[in-house]
Amino acid sequence: MADDFGKLFLRIGVGGMLLFHGIHKLLTGLDPVKALLSAHGLPDALAYIAYLGEIAGPLLVVVGLFTRVGALLIVLEILALVGLGGVSQLWSLSADGAYGLEVETLYVCGALALLLAGGGRFGLHRGPLN
Repeated sequence: MADDFGKLFLRIGVGGMLLFHGIHKLLTGLDPVKALLSAHGLPDALAYIAYLGEIAGPLLVVVGLFTRVGALLIVLEILALVGLGGVSQLWSLSADGAYGLEVETLYVCGALALLLAGGGRFGLHRGPLN
């Protein structure tokens, strides 16, 4: 039972915090993502994929419905963002000693933990993809 509560808190933490980024994009638009894509010669239309990794994935994770699928969407989203704009921070430290990709690493590690361990009993789905 304690494992299930741990997975629930992990789901709420990872999915809930990333969902704020998705809601922000819904409210303010995808212009920063489109600019990042165009800087790499990629089409603007790919920006809408951000909604999968920052809204659909986190929602699935938080409610425990196809948790592993949601976690995979989160991992792919964060890795794509790091690949597009964060590679320069891969080996950097901030002025206060924090790792340059600290937040991204926490999201990826948390989502990978959910991908491997599943979402636990306290969710809407109990199949193999949870």
